[in-house]
Amino acid sequence: MAMTPVPVKPAAPAPMGTPDIWQSFHTEMDRLFDRFAAGFGMTPFPTFRFESSFSALSPAVDIAEDDKSFKLTAELPGMSEKDVQVSLSGNTLTIKGEKRHESKEAKQDYYLTERSYGEFRRSFMLPEGVDGNKIDAAFANGVLTVKIPKTAQAAPKKIDVKAAA
Repeated sequence: MAMTPVPVKPAAPAPMGTPDIWQSFHTEMDRLFDRFAAGFGMTPFPTFRFESSFSALSPAVDIAEDDKSFKLTAELPGMSEKDVQVSLSGNTLTIKGEKRHESKEAKQDYYLTERSYGEFRRSFMLPEGVDGNKIDAAFANGVLTVKIPKTAQAAPKKIDVKAAA
């Protein structure tokens, strides 16, 4: 499948880490709970399917829908648009990023350097009726906002209800 980039300031590709057994476990548990909740009609957005790689940095995501579009917002505190990549492949929208932190402390008796980093990846299966060519992504104040417009055919149509004869 060809990958279509979404207009957002591009970042250099982050190298993928080694596979983690907890990542696989986390993904399977998410799928289990999603299927369980869907059986009772408890999923707020049944047309979206979520997948994420396990990370303490996995962002909190909100999805809202109106007549014309979906709006996905992801909280990414401490990150900039250079740390985030958004891509579209088929009907899968993927958000990935990497957060790095380094602190150094030098005193007369010692020198301390601490580094931490982590990466995340969240994927969303988009529902039918969205216009993948017009997806827009913006980053401000630690929040990524992705607007996913609906096609004209997907717009809701009002049907008049008439009295029965």
